[in-house]
Amino acid sequence: MRFSTLSLGALMLAATATPAFADDAAPPPAFTINGSATVVTDYRFRGISQTDRNAAIQGSITVTHSSGFYVSVWGSSTDDYVTWAGTGHQEIDLIGGFKKTVGGTTFDIGALYYFYPKTHPVGDTSSSDFIEPYADISHTFGPVTAKVTVNYAPKQKALKLDQGANFLGVVLPKEDNVYLAGDLSASIPHTPIGLTAHLGHTWGPSWLSVGKGYTDWGLGATVTYKALTLGVSYVDTNVDFYSGTGKNLTKGGVVGSLGVSF
Repeated sequence: MRFSTLSLGALMLAATATPAFADDAAPPPAFTINGSATVVTDYRFRGISQTDRNAAIQGSITVTHSSGFYVSVWGSSTDDYVTWAGTGHQEIDLIGGFKKTVGGTTFDIGALYYFYPKTHPVGDTSSSDFIEPYADISHTFGPVTAKVTVNYAPKQKALKLDQGANFLGVVLPKEDNVYLAGDLSASIPHTPIGLTAHLGHTWGPSWLSVGKGYTDWGLGATVTYKALTLGVSYVDTNVDFYSGTGKNLTKGGVVGSLGVSF
């Protein structure tokens, strides 16, 4: 999955001499709501296509409290192969966390719950949904922001390599998963252009990894005009993973996006 966290404004308290000044300097609202809608040419999750290298429609909405707590819902269309049952066409991520910026450094901690509707026909004993706590720290150096993120999915049925299928009477143990990533983003001064770089590694084995683990990376650029953002990036990995249609879902490729925020 991918979701955009929100920058949080500090709560301003006005100390004034007259009621007129107090009215003019009213504090910002305790809650803010932001959202986005995006079309992408390929939905890549940690370098692996979730749409059989086809386009996807995505959207999100986030409610943030002035204290730093937030809740968010993010969704995307997906392809059949993403879930074990092969019947789902949607991913919905439920997110909750706390984010705070101190002296240019931002701390963010929370958890994601990955939910795949309508993926279990009658008699299916597999599991698709799972939870993944996360934590990241970022710091801004002029126009450049550097961020380090770690996601840890504890042992749970959805990460089992056999997905509970019990092949030949052999029951495989539950697995956990770790994902560590570093990101750089920069804005070119006096232009609407932004640049991004990403490097991540997944440790397995689990349903989220290809074998014992793999590395993904990407380079991208964005152009923003008012509420619109046009993006292009190159995404690649160091492994090969094929879908039932014969497409290499981890092969390097260019991904385009067009999004609107509100």
